[in-house]
Amino acid sequence: MYAIVETGGKQYPVEEGRYIDVELLDAEKDSKIVFDKIVMIVNGKKSKVGQPYVTGASAEGTVLAHDKAKKIIVFKQRPKKGYRKKQGHRQQFTRVMINKIRTSAQKKAAETVDNAEA
Repeated sequence: MYAIVETGGKQYPVEEGRYIDVELLDAEKDSKIVFDKIVMIVNGKKSKVGQPYVTGASAEGTVLAHDKAKKIIVFKQRPKKGYRKKQGHRQQFTRVMINKIRTSAQKKAAETVDNAEA
């Protein structure tokens, strides 16, 4: 089972037990985070596409680290004018381990089990 999650204005494919690098999030290391903007869920041959998001679905994860990506070089030049400008940039990102992908049916089942135990 995998899902397509939207965060930071971008879409990322996520699977349980794998990590993803997303745009920098305002969360502490080792804290739990929930992505509720699920665009699509694929479970074997069954798939559910949201309009724009799948209702009742979420992906839960743990923040592993905040880091910077590899440096890229931005070089600007105008021919025959003597203009040259060299800049470097390192994009910050957050590494998130995906623990659980839940659909609306799984949420309902989890709630009924929690209510039965209480």
